[in-house]
Amino acid sequence: MASPKSQEQTLTTGLLVPTAAPQGGAKFPPFDSSTFAPQLVWLVITFAALYLILSRVALPRIGSVIEERRARIARDLSEAERMKAETDAALKAYEQSLAEARAKAQAVAKETRDRVAAALERDRLAADQANAAKIAEMERRIAESKARALASVNDIAADAAAALVGKLIGQDVPVEEIRQALAADGS
Repeated sequence: MASPKSQEQTLTTGLLVPTAAPQGGAKFPPFDSSTFAPQLVWLVITFAALYLILSRVALPRIGSVIEERRARIARDLSEAERMKAETDAALKAYEQSLAEARAKAQAVAKETRDRVAAALERDRLAADQANAAKIAEMERRIAESKARALASVNDIAADAAAALVGKLIGQDVPVEEIRQALAADGS
């Protein structure tokens, strides 16, 4: 038992600190073999209470959170698969419409090329015909000019011959006589 003075020290300080060393070498209570049975009883009671609290309150909440999380993940995965399928379908439709647009553009380009080529061919043929008509007209004019030139060659030759004969013989020879002589010679 503690002395009144040591109790007084304990009461004034408010701490339950032993002021004097106990005699007989007291052991730390958890290691004291005389307190093992009550400690084991309280351990069982505490473990049972903790087990009941955890199994009735905490574990169902944790289980519901885990189940909700599993369901959300499954929903998210199914939603992602659905969106992937929609994206694949949209991509396939886009590629198909792109291929159709390319084919249509190529058909329009081919039609335009054919139309332009036909118009160019028509224009070329028209230009060829116009050129042929101009060439024919020029050839006709050349033939007329040639015929006039050839017709006037006799006149020029008669005039030249009259001038030469006049110079040679010293007399003027009528141009009509030379023309008649040339015409008789050419027949």
